[in-house]
Amino acid sequence: MGRGTHHLEFEVVQGWERLPEGWSFTEVVGVAVDSRDRVYVFNRGRHPVIVFDKEGQFLDAWGEGMFTRPHGISITRQDQIFLVDDEGHAVYRCSTSGKVEMKLGSGQPSDTGYEPWKSPVQRVAGPFNAVTNVAVLPTGEIYAADGYGNARIHKFAPDGTWLMSWGEPGSGEGQFNLPHGIAVDSRGHVYVADRENSRVQVFSPEGHFLRAWTWVNRPCDIFIDEQDTIFIAELGFIFGNDPVPHLLLMQQPPPGHAPIARVSICNPDGEIQAQVGGEEALLPGNFIAPHGLWADSRGDLYVGEVVVAVGAVKKFAPLTPHAFQKFVRGGPR
Repeated sequence: MGRGTHHLEFEVVQGWERLPEGWSFTEVVGVAVDSRDRVYVFNRGRHPVIVFDKEGQFLDAWGEGMFTRPHGISITRQDQIFLVDDEGHAVYRCSTSGKVEMKLGSGQPSDTGYEPWKSPVQRVAGPFNAVTNVAVLPTGEIYAADGYGNARIHKFAPDGTWLMSWGEPGSGEGQFNLPHGIAVDSRGHVYVADRENSRVQVFSPEGHFLRAWTWVNRPCDIFIDEQDTIFIAELGFIFGNDPVPHLLLMQQPPPGHAPIARVSICNPDGEIQAQVGGEEALLPGNFIAPHGLWADSRGDLYVGEVVVAVGAVKKFAPLTPHAFQKFVRGGPR
């Protein structure tokens, strides 16, 4: 169980983003913030990358026709944008204007025995089979979580050369059941959101197991700021876990776990500093399916939700579930 004193506070800001008239996110798979606090919302609508300034004013949009299915986003300190296309089996590095500078992955799935709607992962293979997210070191080295159709973490050189991989299907140390999110702290420790084992695993830069946190609720994404504050998007056990033949989804929460979706903020020792989210998922400030998150230079939090993929849009119709929320941070900074 995660322990700690909750000394951070976050207040939801309704209507922060100013979308152009008639535009919609549909659902938001990820969000990231650049060095100027411009907010990049990666979504499954008609305009995959929508950019806002720090006040929520629309700035730009790009990526139309580029992705099979958007899934994850990360931005480096040099404002290199990494975008993950899970069903396209590829990772793109782009400029802030959307110019493709590098592509990882052939676009063809590696041979793991995984078949959507037929078979889960049978064995591990190289990059990629439905890659889920990436984390980039200050040195430019890249870690990729190869999650839906594989059970591996891959490490690449800054130029995209493959360096190493680790992991296999299972629930033991160093094994994965859908490695979904990934982040690296200032020590180079690699944090993996091992979603369907409902835990975060932490590794050395070379992939040696260090520790695991089992208090999380199906973690989807991890963001670590420059102070090593760790933000975890937790999918919970209410949406997105209906049985399917190609994924080994966790159906019920472990004993002692609340089933709700939430965001937890903790330190590298796993001590919780704040948790955001409650039982009434439709209410502002609560969550249905938090899938991606990031914090800006002020500590304000941005969270994207996959409300279509988990069936919430259909379930709650004619109400429209929120797919993106901003939270202003209070308390000490």
